[in-house]
Amino acid sequence: MKIYKITDSPIRLYGLNVIDPEKGHFWRLSPDITEKMPQLEDAGKRCFGSRARFITDSPVIRIRMELKTLNVDRCISLPGSAGADVYYGAGLESRFAGYIAPVNYDESEKVVETTLKKTAKPEVVTINLPRNEQLASMEIGIDDGANIYEPVEYKISKPIIYYGSSITEGGCAPRPGTAYTSILSRWLDADYFNYGFSGRAKGEPEFAEYIAQHKDISLFVYDYDHNAPTPEHLMDTHERFFKIVREAHRDVPVIMMSRPDFDRDPEDSMERRNIIYRTYLNARNAGDNSVYFIDGMQFFGTAGRSECTVDGCHPNALGFMLMAKTIHPLASRLLSV
Repeated sequence: MKIYKITDSPIRLYGLNVIDPEKGHFWRLSPDITEKMPQLEDAGKRCFGSRARFITDSPVIRIRMELKTLNVDRCISLPGSAGADVYYGAGLESRFAGYIAPVNYDESEKVVETTLKKTAKPEVVTINLPRNEQLASMEIGIDDGANIYEPVEYKISKPIIYYGSSITEGGCAPRPGTAYTSILSRWLDADYFNYGFSGRAKGEPEFAEYIAQHKDISLFVYDYDHNAPTPEHLMDTHERFFKIVREAHRDVPVIMMSRPDFDRDPEDSMERRNIIYRTYLNARNAGDNSVYFIDGMQFFGTAGRSECTVDGCHPNALGFMLMAKTIHPLASRLLSV
């Protein structure tokens, strides 16, 4: 087989701010922000939301992945926490092809391989990299007589920026491609950065400035109220965070969302929902017509509500699919897809 590192041309990587294959650095966050916010250092070195993408006509694809870390997550299966999954095609025509993940939580399982089949016609291949673990390296193997090409550009080449809680980060998706951020971006055929951080995204102005530094943004989606320790904290940070991003990106559509599991503590959830909605109304009343609000109460509905999460809070595959289905019509209209 012909072997390529995922940093080799013509393979392209998306959703990362640091790519250093010699050191095995595939990081969501660059050192400048983790120096300011050391609580994000570990999570910032994870690569969730990042993707390797290419086109090949090989009928067989071999993937070899080496992880730096392998930690137990009691709520997420190994394919979801330490695995990468693969899709063929693009946009709404994407289809799941398989995944690669350790078999168990054993230090010797940090290097894993799998082989996937596909048709012999040229197709886009997208590999969604792991959520919880740091990636050391990944290699792609194709048949000796096959070709590999640079991927076509995403239809939405300016990235969507997601900021929020562990739900935004993909907890507890059974595999990376089933997080709502992954599903929505895949359906839209959009590039994106995932800045979801379990318990550690609390609306800090430093991170709003980090997002503001992105040169191009197609859409900003944020929903960090789960991480705000109190409604008062959310009140103090939510509108300020929005204004910092808006000052730098005056015409970018912004979607504000409230938590999907509002019924676990209705009184607290409603207070937080109203704070988020107030940010939205204040922006609208100030003449900002590019800001939108999605009420988390809409996501799961009532029939089958109990089947939408792993633990009453974090969505499973069904819950994330329902979130993506709710957001997609609005996002599609805003991005003219």
